Amino acid sequence: MRRRHRRLVSTPDLDITAFMNLMIVLVPVLLLGMVFSQIKMIELNFPGMASGEAPAADQFRLSVALISDGLEVADSDRGLIQALPMKQGGYDFEGLREVLVRIKSAVPEKTDVMLEVAPGIDYQSLVTTMDTLRSYEAVVAATVVEAELFPDVSLADAAENRTLAVAAVGGGQ
Repeated sequence: MRRRHRRLVSTPDLDITAFMNLMIVLVPVLLLGMVFSQIKMIELNFPGMASGEAPAADQFRLSVALISDGLEVADSDRGLIQALPMKQGGYDFEGLREVLVRIKSAVPEKTDVMLEVAPGIDYQSLVTTMDTLRSYEAVVAATVVEAELFPDVSLADAAENRTLAVAAVGGGQ
């Protein structure tokens, strides 16, 4: 009779050393290459008053209009303070900042401003205008700090066919 030899079946040991080395290197490289996005929130107030609330007659109500022709700074009750036409590089945010600093020095307790935005204004111009309205860089004790201008920004719609007051009057500020 013929003998049958039983084959020895053995399971090989898994060698995962190379795979572990790959993971040890790959995970930090992927984490370092990942882009972290930062989301910043801007709080807004919308125009309007509570029921039964009426504005004081002598209250200074500052409004800034962001239209396709430029920027207008006005007191909504008394009229135009300054019109800033477009420059070659875009809107005159430096001029706006100077006007707002002068207004803030005259009325330091004022913290709110109404921003009127015309249809078709790009998002970056809107955000840059809001940043300009909120604060400016000032030097205090040889240190540059963010000084507060008008942090309470309210948004409103400007008329679609609105033109810059300077252009309507015929130039000159």
